[in-house]
Amino acid sequence: MQPYFFEVKKQQLILSVSGIVLLLLLWFFGKTVADKTDKPASQQAGNNEKPAFDIDSYLKASKQKLNINQANYVNELENSVSRGDVKSQQEKAYTQLANFWHDSLDNHELYVFYISKAAMLVNSEKNLTFAARQISGDFRNEPDLAKRGWKADQAIALLTRAIELNPANDSLKIDLGSAYIFGKGMAGNTEETMKGVQQLLQVVRKDSSNMQAQMVLGIGGVVSTQYDKAIERLNKVVQNQPRNAEAISWLAEAYSGKGDNVNAKKWFEISKRLINNPEYSKEIDARIKELK
Repeated sequence: MQPYFFEVKKQQLILSVSGIVLLLLLWFFGKTVADKTDKPASQQAGNNEKPAFDIDSYLKASKQKLNINQANYVNELENSVSRGDVKSQQEKAYTQLANFWHDSLDNHELYVFYISKAAMLVNSEKNLTFAARQISGDFRNEPDLAKRGWKADQAIALLTRAIELNPANDSLKIDLGSAYIFGKGMAGNTEETMKGVQQLLQVVRKDSSNMQAQMVLGIGGVVSTQYDKAIERLNKVVQNQPRNAEAISWLAEAYSGKGDNVNAKKWFEISKRLINNPEYSKEIDARIKELK
């Protein structure tokens, strides 16, 4: 795969994107993805040096923290899975395990693990899509890059299966492209970003008026440092949806990455007016001061 820019440019991009990601995920997906003590994304990504997330070890460690009643309940459900010879029984047990870890202990990783297993067993477009979208909403808020990548992989597997069942569903292709871009792509993996771009291009080549696909493609352009393409697509979205604060914020970041600080400041200011929140405005003011 042909590189887009020199490695130093890539590292500058990741640092720049890491700042806007914190803001956008706060306002469009519910909370920030990192504390002030977290390392910059460029240091975390580090040529894939960070070990992959091991769900089996994580499950074992999590079970050791359970009290007796909780451990007995989990063991009973796990045993019912191993004994059950009917998919519906296994699916029910996986769903109960997912709900236990999520509702009782707020454990997002094991919730993702078990809803994925349940959806794969049912193997219906509806179940696969529901599980994938639950996971997608979760991993975009995940500060740990190893966990983020693992969660994105679960969503990708589910969406890939759903598309096999319904290849004409463009919404699924947009979800799949988003999973690639907002997962490992956002952590600096260019190949994952381009996988997402290819999914989204299938949609816009058929329907260029699909603004959701255009917006995610624009975001992918920012992530992969293709700023001119990002600006073209995000401007198209903003022209059609002038109050789309997410597209406007990314458009500002695209102009910033290109070095067009006049337009970057313009669109950051517009995003401030649209969101109209003092905390957001304070963060954006700080971002604007960084522009030279």
